[in-house]
Amino acid sequence: MSLHAELIGRELLKRSHTIKVFAPYLQSAGRWWHHKLIREDEDFVERVYSELSPDGEEGHLDIDRVLKEEFNFLLVESYEKMPYRDTEELVKRLKEKGVPSLAVIHEGTAEDIKYDLSLFDAVVVFDRRYKEEVIGGKVPEGKIYEIPYPCLPPVERERKFAEDGKIIFFSFGRQPVEEYEDFVLALREIHRRFPNTVYRVVRAGQLLEVSDPWIVQEEKILDIDEIYRYLLSSDFHLLPKGNTRRVVVSSTFYQTVGSLCITVSRDSRFFEMHKREGSIILYEDRNDLVAKLTRAIEDENFREEVRRSAYRLALHNSVTKITDRFEELINSIVVKNGH
Repeated sequence: MSLHAELIGRELLKRSHTIKVFAPYLQSAGRWWHHKLIREDEDFVERVYSELSPDGEEGHLDIDRVLKEEFNFLLVESYEKMPYRDTEELVKRLKEKGVPSLAVIHEGTAEDIKYDLSLFDAVVVFDRRYKEEVIGGKVPEGKIYEIPYPCLPPVERERKFAEDGKIIFFSFGRQPVEEYEDFVLALREIHRRFPNTVYRVVRAGQLLEVSDPWIVQEEKILDIDEIYRYLLSSDFHLLPKGNTRRVVVSSTFYQTVGSLCITVSRDSRFFEMHKREGSIILYEDRNDLVAKLTRAIEDENFREEVRRSAYRLALHNSVTKITDRFEELINSIVVKNGH
C-alpha cells in the first residue's frame, strides 16, 4: 500500500504536482510487523490517523485536520487496516465541498471493505480478480478502472551469470522466518551439487536460525537503492511468500522485477497474473524448487527467457506509464466535476 502511494506520488512530484500525504501515526503503524520506518518524513507527509489495531480496536482519522488542507482531489489507498468509518465521513464532507475522490483497492476480500465504495468518483483495481472477487456488486461498472501495479523501469545488468565463480542467491525484507524454510532446505541440496552456491539474506528483523557457512546474513533495513545494489550483484532473487486465499499482489516483485535478477517464489495467489508470461520462476513444492533452480543454473536459454519476460513486464508497467493512466483518470474526474 505505502509503496504504491510512494511510487505514484514521487512521479507526480516530478511532474510539478503538489501533493500532501496523509499517513498513520508512527505509534499506530509500529504495531504491525510489516511497517518499518526507513527514513524521516518529508515535508509533504502529515500523520493524521490510527489504524485498526492487531487486536481489532477501531482506528481513527482526524478529519478536521485533513479538511484544513487545501487540495482539489483525494486519492485513498484503501487497505484493511484503515479507519473506514472516518474515511467514509471525510469523503462525504469533501464531496459536499465539490472535492472528488478515488479509491485504490488493496483489500483482498469483499468482507475487508467496510465503507460505501460507491461514494468515490472512481475505484481502481490492479487486475480483474479484484473486480470479480473483492468489489463485485459494490461499485457501478462505469466507476471501476483496472490499472496494474507500477514497476520500477528495467535497468541494464552488468553482471554475467556466476561471473565471480559464485552462484549468488539473495533474499531481503521482513517476511516471517518460516517462509524461508523452502529456500534454505532446497539450497542445501543445490549446494551439494553446486558447491559455489552463496545465499545472502538481509533481514529487517530476526535472523534465520541457520549456521551453514555459505548462508551470509545481515540485519538491516534497506532502501530501494541498496536493494538494487544487492539485486544487481546477485543471480537469483528468492522471494519468500506464504499461501493465502485472499486476492493479493506482491509489491516486492513489482518493486524489484526491473533489476532483471531472476525471481523465484512459491506458486501462490501473489503471482497468479504472471504464470503465463514467465517473468518469475514459480515452484509447487520443495522438490519442484530444487528441480527448477537446477534447471535455471544449468540452462542459459531458460534464464534468458525469464529475463526477457521480466523486462517486458517492467517496461509495460513502468511507473511512468502507470502514473500517466492515473493522471489521465484524475484529470477526467476533475473536469467532470467542473474544477
